[in-house]
Amino acid sequence: MANGDERIVEAIGKASEALEYVERARGELYSFHQLIGHADRVFGDAADLLEAAGLADEAEAMRREIVGRNVIDGRWTFQVVEEFDDLYHSVAVDRVRGLESRHLGGVRHVFESRLKDERRTHGAAEHASRPPAAHAPVVDLDGDR
Repeated sequence: MANGDERIVEAIGKASEALEYVERARGELYSFHQLIGHADRVFGDAADLLEAAGLADEAEAMRREIVGRNVIDGRWTFQVVEEFDDLYHSVAVDRVRGLESRHLGGVRHVFESRLKDERRTHGAAEHASRPPAAHAPVVDLDGDR
């Protein structure tokens, strides 16, 4: 392979690594969304218990000040997640997948695949390049990457 091709594979590999961090951040954002949603319901339960315990003013204050409150100006967490997905995540995915499509025939993780081939012990069963059989059609059984 020509040196320029190696640089392209390395560059796209770096973009792919960046996308993996974006995916991890997205997962954390979804965790935040679910945790805050759960906390909101539990605050509601706490308000109900405060009211049942005779602390109606405290219950009302909790409902007014916390339950259903925006987490950032004008937004609940689902809106934060949607904006992230639409304004950042989708653009990053499209850019990296486009690079892979245009320059690597749509094959993902070419850089990592080459690292695996360099680091594995050829001929050892535990270091096989690909599984010997698979049911999913997307699994590469030809071992050509």
